[in-house]
Amino acid sequence: MTAAPVNAQQQVVDDLAAENDDLDARVADLDAAGWRTPTPAAGWDVAHQVAHLAWTDHASLLAVTDPAGFTALLADAAQDPTGFVDTAAAEGAATPVAELLARWRTGRAELLVALAAVPSGVKIPWFGPPMSAASMATARLMETWAHGQDVADALGQVREPTARLRHVAHIGVRTHGFAHLVNGLQPPAAPVRVELTAPDGSTWTWNDDAVEVVRGTAVDFCLLVTQRRHRDDLALVAQGPVAQQWLTVAQAFAGPPGGGRSAAEVSP
Repeated sequence: MTAAPVNAQQQVVDDLAAENDDLDARVADLDAAGWRTPTPAAGWDVAHQVAHLAWTDHASLLAVTDPAGFTALLADAAQDPTGFVDTAAAEGAATPVAELLARWRTGRAELLVALAAVPSGVKIPWFGPPMSAASMATARLMETWAHGQDVADALGQVREPTARLRHVAHIGVRTHGFAHLVNGLQPPAAPVRVELTAPDGSTWTWNDDAVEVVRGTAVDFCLLVTQRRHRDDLALVAQGPVAQQWLTVAQAFAGPPGGGRSAAEVSP
């Protein structure tokens, strides 16, 4: 008997679960000192990274299952629009490690079940425009991957790229206009073709008819749009002025423009 095909919504939910599990395996056996290892995000250690993910998973679960509760959370965040993310991360990081880890595991499991059950066509409220369950799962995967990169960097670990990067890259392409807006720039009218070499050697493309092009590996593109590496440290090629400018402002995550990461120092 042939297995029934997995729909797109369930596929991204399954991939989100796998991304969560990858990060969990990196932190589960850390001792107290390991949880306090500074990460590339200024002022954040490993515990801050996991606490932030746990908080955002909780916010996402409220958005799916408790609109009134999510509205209240929005009101609280509005009291400190530029600082609520850091405040929530600091509060979570201050809890005992075992409690933080259990909270993250429970919350993300509940979110996976809730996202899989959202009917097709239903939009979920969020800090920005409402989104589908598949889009929310994709956004959660992107953020989990990005913060997982910070943890891996902090712990001196090398991650093997997976096909899950396609979700991250997709958000990076979709936020082309947004990245310009949040940087005070007029979004370009013309799209940019994106050609990425996937982990298995195949090619992923977007906007196939566009004239200007960005080329490189999927992992480099994802590191750029999540601002985990400086452009100078990545082997991305941009052809055309719009493509060139995009790579200086690319941002897959919501909110104000990030500070990005400095280029690595090269010894003479």
